[in-house]
Amino acid sequence: MDTPQLGPEAAAEIAAFAFELGGLKRESRKGWNDALVANPESVADHTCRTAQLAALITALEGGDPSKAAHMAVWHDSQETRTRDLNKAAKPFLPSVDHVAVTVAQVANMPDLLRNLLHDTVSEFEAQATVEAVCARDADRLECLFQALEYRAGGNTLMQEWIDDSYSRLKTTSAIKIADAALTTSPLKWRQ
Repeated sequence: MDTPQLGPEAAAEIAAFAFELGGLKRESRKGWNDALVANPESVADHTCRTAQLAALITALEGGDPSKAAHMAVWHDSQETRTRDLNKAAKPFLPSVDHVAVTVAQVANMPDLLRNLLHDTVSEFEAQATVEAVCARDADRLECLFQALEYRAGGNTLMQEWIDDSYSRLKTTSAIKIADAALTTSPLKWRQ
């Protein structure tokens, strides 16, 4: 396979984007602040398990696990610029166009990468493929798991996140995994 030539300007644009993406490691998920979580997960923390769950759910639903995981990796990348917004803030702000943010983020990158990320985010936002639906379900399922973990750690304010995440699941596989999570100890994996 021929690899495209990567000149110094394009390499610098990719490096700048990598620094921008590093912000996701420092961007806390704001909804957890409302629930008095002292040290909430970051957007990057959330993204990792979301991508892993997307691969699993999509395999069960008959789609392409790597494509869904790829979408899940990029589903919140726009939050470097928009920040993570909690449920209370969203009604007072204009709706964020994730595709438009992505276009701005990658405007100066090589065509190959610009098209890749535009197409990935567009497909996720359109929710027209099994991979996109599974990736969105993984996003919601990851939130449910995180809420269950915070609850197991003693936070009693998690039911709203559990109920909201569960109610928005679409796929049979995600619903079955959520049902199991509701009755499984977070420490079962240690047995």
